Amino acid sequence: MLVTEQERLRDDLVKMADRFGRDRSALMPILQELKRTRYHISEYSMQVIADLLDIHPVEVSSVVSFYSFLEDKPQGQFVIRLCRTIACDMRGADHVARQLVNDLGIEFGETTPDGKFTLGWANCLGMCDQGPAMLVNEKVYTQVTPEKVHAILDECRGTFGMHATADKER
Repeated sequence: MLVTEQERLRDDLVKMADRFGRDRSALMPILQELKRTRYHISEYSMQVIADLLDIHPVEVSSVVSFYSFLEDKPQGQFVIRLCRTIACDMRGADHVARQLVNDLGIEFGETTPDGKFTLGWANCLGMCDQGPAMLVNEKVYTQVTPEKVHAILDECRGTFGMHATADKER
């Protein structure tokens, strides 16, 4: 019997609900885990989560649309967010941004064709004294320079095979 992607996704969501609970308080942990493993939160997954937690799908959608780190559009395995506060700007964030664009071949708001990297902005990473600051998934990099961008991207590329999930929801 051939298992569809939606069936695999539903099974994964059921396991998450079993682990985190089946009430409203489990919503954020499930969404965060789904984002971490599937790189975005689809309309279908929002409906399944709502059913599992016995809440209205609009509640799930509202949470996803409110939090910038939860995304309903597919993203790369590595989501790079460069801080764009004035403190980081004064320390050279524009040079870091240009290096990221050059190295990845994409603009901010885009994902590389291979699905590995998504490039975006962050309004503040709380690292103003150590800027420019950059967040790659959940790891913060400080005092980033254009030269450090190469090493950070190489680090991501080196871990790609180790952490790739078998199925990306696209």
